[in-house]
Amino acid sequence: MLPIFIAAGALLALALIAALLAYALYTKVDQGVALIINKTRDAPTVSFTGGVVLPILHRAERLDLSLRTIEVVRRGRDGVICRDNIRADLKIVFFVRVNNTAEDVLTVARTLGCARASDPETIQQLFTGRFSEALKTVAKHYDFEDLFTQRDDVKDRILEQIGRDLNGFVLDDAELDELEQTPLEHLDPNNILDAQGIHKITQITTMANQLTSARRELNELRDERDRLQDILNAARERLADPSFSYASIDELRALLDR
Repeated sequence: MLPIFIAAGALLALALIAALLAYALYTKVDQGVALIINKTRDAPTVSFTGGVVLPILHRAERLDLSLRTIEVVRRGRDGVICRDNIRADLKIVFFVRVNNTAEDVLTVARTLGCARASDPETIQQLFTGRFSEALKTVAKHYDFEDLFTQRDDVKDRILEQIGRDLNGFVLDDAELDELEQTPLEHLDPNNILDAQGIHKITQITTMANQLTSARRELNELRDERDRLQDILNAARERLADPSFSYASIDELRALLDR
């Protein structure tokens, strides 16, 4: 019986030692981080909670899965040209992250490497060109005024143009943060599109000024109408007064001459 107890004790001790080693070698990762364990022979494994990393035999890397913001700013002569050839200054913010699947995590790790894929500046450089081109393409389908009145539609069309799947990354959303007409002094009159835009802006400005002037004149006419109506009402009241007599004609004339 003694050998059996000794063997059982040895097995229990070995199990305890193995458990302690596993605990000591277990690498835990925070939420929003993926752990990639590169093994000597087997394919890498991905965990979103943690895993056992053996010294020498394994190499562990962490990949940031948190949401990143990518700003695309186009201003001045780099502003986007709308369908009516008016150039627009704008800033749009895109929200990108690594897709939370083992396959996409490995794709990003292979193509970029974990360190570069976790660097905000690298991510900005990686997607700015593609997002900027999509912005230019979509802007050509809208007049400048439509960019203001149809912001949600513009945003959805930009997202559709880019696509949600970005080689392991996912485009979650976008926000049109700033939108203004490009100042005239930043336009190039020798550029045919800018020249057409300048002509359009001049027409719109002229029409707006004419409308403002017409409204001002209309308000002045209404004020004059109201003044004459007050005089007429006062004259009627005076004529209806029982005490009125022809001797009051001079008073009535003075009233009408106001």
